[in-house]
Amino acid sequence: MTSPHERLRELGLTLPKPPAPAASYVQTRLVPIGDGRALLYIAGQVSAKDGDRITGRCPDQVSLEEAQEAARACALNVLAQMEGAVGLDQVEQVTQLIGFVCCTPEFGDQPKVINAASELIVEVLGEAGRHTRAALGANALPFSVTVEIMAVALVRTA
Repeated sequence: MTSPHERLRELGLTLPKPPAPAASYVQTRLVPIGDGRALLYIAGQVSAKDGDRITGRCPDQVSLEEAQEAARACALNVLAQMEGAVGLDQVEQVTQLIGFVCCTPEFGDQPKVINAASELIVEVLGEAGRHTRAALGANALPFSVTVEIMAVALVRTA
């Protein structure tokens, strides 16, 4: 089994610098649960790439495919936060993703959008990346971004 960093290289991806919080909160919180393990909570990561926010409402301002790319950008930011907090090699199991898609009221393909993030996390972390998930529609997201994703992971700390 190759390491998450090797898989990122194989996929031609580079982790961004973990984004700083945009307001009065922390990006990650480690909650020890014993036996050298903790739950790692990751605040909502907005769709941004190379420092530029990916904005627009699906499907009237951005296509399904563009929204999926925005979700992949969120997933890379989630992975960057994991790397910054404990290191990707310490992730035992991603337990949950909650994804929000900025969309029109009649849009119902939120699962297809957020699935792009789910697939990327599994590609990088293997079975440790398989998670439960919710995919929700929203009429607006912070900074008018297309997608926002938060996550919880079980990690090793010792």
